[in-house]
Amino acid sequence: MGAGRVFAYGAAAGLIGDLLLGDPRRGHPVAVFGRAAGAVERVLWRDHRGWGALHAGVCAGGAVALGAVAERAVRSSAVASVALTGAATWAVVGGTSLAREARAVGRALEAGDVEAARARLPHLCGRDPQALDADRIARAVVESVAENTSDAVVGALVWGAVGGVPGLLGFRAVNTLDAMVGHKSARYRRYGWASARLDDLAGWPGARLTAVLAVLAGPDPRGAVRAWRADAAKHPSPNAGPVEASFAGALGVRLGGTLSYGGRVEHRPVLNTGGRAVVRRDVERAVRLSRRVTWLALGVCAGVRLLKRGK
Repeated sequence: MGAGRVFAYGAAAGLIGDLLLGDPRRGHPVAVFGRAAGAVERVLWRDHRGWGALHAGVCAGGAVALGAVAERAVRSSAVASVALTGAATWAVVGGTSLAREARAVGRALEAGDVEAARARLPHLCGRDPQALDADRIARAVVESVAENTSDAVVGALVWGAVGGVPGLLGFRAVNTLDAMVGHKSARYRRYGWASARLDDLAGWPGARLTAVLAVLAGPDPRGAVRAWRADAAKHPSPNAGPVEASFAGALGVRLGGTLSYGGRVEHRPVLNTGGRAVVRRDVERAVRLSRRVTWLALGVCAGVRLLKRGK
């Protein structure tokens, strides 16, 4: 069986596994990687970009090497190769957990229980929930669904299509490192610089594919294109901008504005200025759009892999 079919069958199996099983409550491979990366950080940390680059190289390179060794070990068996790709895909994607957490907040909002929604929001994103009313919580959820559709699903599929199991594991490693050390706190401003830049590079193709698929899968394709072209570049993140703008236009809502993270207030540009304010029912609409984008991304990535390597 060719590499194209191995990836197509394995990635489909992994996404189905994620749909049916979600993430394990204990012993998730990404959490194991996070603990290992934390141990490396304790050894290497210096307030210096070079040491941070070494940390990123050791951790991300280790994940890629592990994937390469595992892929090589099973390459003589098509069944084992598909199973490995499926397991790796299941381990690195997080679409079901994303939808579950978004819907949990959405249900609390629909029930009028804003306190329950505030308590649940940190499971999904790093906003300060006490500073948010119901509609702002809904907006935070829609923004998180949009961004994490790229980060937690589509980006991994893109790199799986490019690099097989090493690509899958490498992308998730880079994305996890950015979440751990890539923020601009006093401790990580220098040390996390390399991880943040590496995540920007790794996330670039998946973000653009997510934006394109949101245009195709959303209820307002013209609005999605218009918002992407007009507002994506205004976002401080080169990858979140296209994704959030296209989701905003597709759903006909406004995203962005004033945000609060860890006591720090940010005033971000509004995306899709002609849209309406986000309301509670938009949470479910965003989750459904994310699901459609996910399966379209599988089709695109599997198709490209088949064309690249043959059947």
